[in-house]
Amino acid sequence: MQYEKITEHAWLDRTNETPFLFFPALRTLGFRHGFSTRLGGVSEGCYASMNLGFRRGDSEENVRENYRRICSSIGINQEDLVFTDQVHGVRVRTARAEDKGKGYRRERDYSEVDGQITNEREVPLLAFSADCTPLYFADPVRKAIGLTHSGWKGTAHRIGAETVKRMTEEYGCKPSDITAVIGPSIGPECYEVGSEVYEEFGHFYTKEQMSRIFAPSAKGNPGKYQLNLWEANRLVLQDAGLCGEKIIVSGVCTYCREDLMFSHRRNGSQRGSMAAFLTL
Repeated sequence: MQYEKITEHAWLDRTNETPFLFFPALRTLGFRHGFSTRLGGVSEGCYASMNLGFRRGDSEENVRENYRRICSSIGINQEDLVFTDQVHGVRVRTARAEDKGKGYRRERDYSEVDGQITNEREVPLLAFSADCTPLYFADPVRKAIGLTHSGWKGTAHRIGAETVKRMTEEYGCKPSDITAVIGPSIGPECYEVGSEVYEEFGHFYTKEQMSRIFAPSAKGNPGKYQLNLWEANRLVLQDAGLCGEKIIVSGVCTYCREDLMFSHRRNGSQRGSMAAFLTL
C-alpha cells in the first residue's frame, strides 16, 4: 500500500524510501510539502529513527542522512532548506533564494524567527516540531506560501494571524484565497496546562473563544486545564479572514501516536525532533 490513512485530512505516503505525512488539501493544490514521522531514518536509541534535530545529542552524520532520506522522499533538495530559529515568539520573516541552505549548510544571519513566508520557487521552508503546532499556508492565486511554528505561546499571541498579515502585505494575498493546514501536534485530550497558560490566552481571546479552547483537567487536577491548540489556531485563522472550509485540522496527536511521532510531553528531552516542509 502506497498511502495509509491516518486521519481524514492526513495520510502517510510510503511510496519512496522514507514515509512522510501529507495533507490532501495541499497536495490537491499542487504544493510540495510533508511532515516527518519517526520512521525511516538511521538514528538509534531515543532518537530512533528519523531524528531531524542537530542539537538533541544525536550524531551529525545520522541527522544529515535522515535529512537526505526524508527530503528525497518528499522531493526537496535538502541543501536548500531554510530553517527557522524558534523561540516561541511571533516573528515571521520573508525567505528568498539567497537564503537557501541557511541553518542546514551555512549559518543563519537571522534569529528569533518562528515563521517564514516566500513567493519564490524551490525555496523550501522548514519548521521543527515535537508537540507544537506547525501551520502550513498556501495561496494558489498569488503563488505564495508560509510555514509557522505555533506552540502554546505562539498560539496565545496569534502568530497564525501574523503570518496571514505578512502574506497580504508582502504578496497581496487575500485571506479568502489561502488554504491553511493545522499540522500534527499534541491533541486536546493529552495537553494539560496550568493557570498561567489560561491567563495568558485570556489577554488575546474572547470569553466565548476561551470556553472553546479550554476544558477542565481530564484528571480533575485543580488549577489545571486541557488546552485545544487545534481549535485555538482554527479560531485565529478564522478571525484572520480565512474561509472555514479552507482551514484544515490534520487531527494527528503527537502524544497519542507513539508509533509515528516524537513527543516532548511524553518523553521529555530524550527524543528526536520532527519537521514540517513546504515549498513552491
